[in-house]
Amino acid sequence: MVAANPDHSAWYVERFRAMAREGRDLDGEARLIDAMIPRGSRVLDGGCGPGRVGAHLAERGHTVVGVDVDPVLVAAAEADHPGSTWLVGDLTELDLPARGVPEPFDAIVVAGNVMTFLAQGTSAQVLRRLAAHLAPEGRIVLGFGAGRGYTPDKLSADVVAAGLREDLLLGTWDLRPFTPESDFLVAVLAHA
Repeated sequence: MVAANPDHSAWYVERFRAMAREGRDLDGEARLIDAMIPRGSRVLDGGCGPGRVGAHLAERGHTVVGVDVDPVLVAAAEADHPGSTWLVGDLTELDLPARGVPEPFDAIVVAGNVMTFLAQGTSAQVLRRLAAHLAPEGRIVLGFGAGRGYTPDKLSADVVAAGLREDLLLGTWDLRPFTPESDFLVAVLAHA
């Protein structure tokens, strides 16, 4: 995205800042994750962008580490949401202990269509790297537009390849069921 439009990251940051100023509901993903974990849990925000999901979880009392490949987005997360750990990093190479960040995580959230923005052919590797950071009873929750090139069938194959299982598929972050007609997919994953 940035290669095609060098101003994309700055636009994206301002877009969400403007929506927050307007009072838009930007916390749906975080509400779902918060309902799934005990207070004080450790949460990894994979592809954290400017930190909106992780920030809400931190406000609810969780310890949050966010990772994104885009340094502009990570800088915005640091500026707008101090107190959590925001790191520049590639999810295909995720190794947080090597960076001094303890693991495992009770929950890993991958919101904002992150799975559809990954380099072609890396989705199973990303899920393997996330699974390596997940507590034995932890869960990964990811969401993406179902019509953005990463199909539910491809996700299912990648989940198996990563040693995970699908516990629940939803059509929205507000718990509506996933159907073949759904234009969005939220998947709750756990260790197989």
